[in-house]
Amino acid sequence: MSHHRPDTLAHAPLGRESAYPEHYDAGLLYPIERAANRAPLGIEEGALPFVGEDEWHAFELSWLNARGKPIVAVARFRLPADSPRLIESKSWKLYLNGFNQTRFASRDEVVAILERDLARAAGTAVSVELFGVDDEALAPRRLPGECLDDRDIAVDDYTPSAEHLGVGEEVVEETLYSHLLKSNCPVTGQPDWGSVLIRYKGPRLDRDGLLRYLIGYRQHQDFHEHCVEHIFMDLMARARPERLLVLARYVRRGGLDISPWRGTPGERPPLPLRLARQ
Repeated sequence: MSHHRPDTLAHAPLGRESAYPEHYDAGLLYPIERAANRAPLGIEEGALPFVGEDEWHAFELSWLNARGKPIVAVARFRLPADSPRLIESKSWKLYLNGFNQTRFASRDEVVAILERDLARAAGTAVSVELFGVDDEALAPRRLPGECLDDRDIAVDDYTPSAEHLGVGEEVVEETLYSHLLKSNCPVTGQPDWGSVLIRYKGPRLDRDGLLRYLIGYRQHQDFHEHCVEHIFMDLMARARPERLLVLARYVRRGGLDISPWRGTPGERPPLPLRLARQ
């Protein structure tokens, strides 16, 4: 399969039995057009209502040096939200596994190859950083702001409903978060566990309603990136904040974690923010 060709989930490796590659193969990357999943949310390519990135960490990256000795690293990838394509996660894992028994002259060569292949698949430049396993940059941290999870609410709706989102008249600037985010893989149905942070300036969000809304993703089937965009669009439509940042940090699966964020222009997440569950 050419890594230049975007495709649909019909032929993706996700949910299929796969043979793990023994050597490097850029053709394993499986790009998927973002537009199809954005259209139902009223998001038009070329006129995105947000800025953002999909941040990935790969914890199972290894290759051989010129003398055949294994090298291990943790990789951080940042894929811009305005890229025309995302990369399906299992194909990314298979691609990275192809490095395991392949010799490379240097760490810089590995970075250059990763940047080249991922950019071709995504349709735009992708940032690549490599870290040692014990690097302080990978130390887990806590989310800032106020946690919503101890609120004593009754819940009977486990599908996303913007009707739960209510606001008051007071304009505030605050950061709220929850560790109760859960969605499901749209192909395999496997659970995707995560935490979500919402930082905004605008009419004060009703906390009980916001928590009910976030819990509503519990049976929702979608990719991590699309869940974050769904949350962003619903909050913009219902609360109309002056500024908004939505950041989700999903628990790793298959050696990869995905942490997308979307914000109004000028917003940036408080990095680094790897959590203990990741």
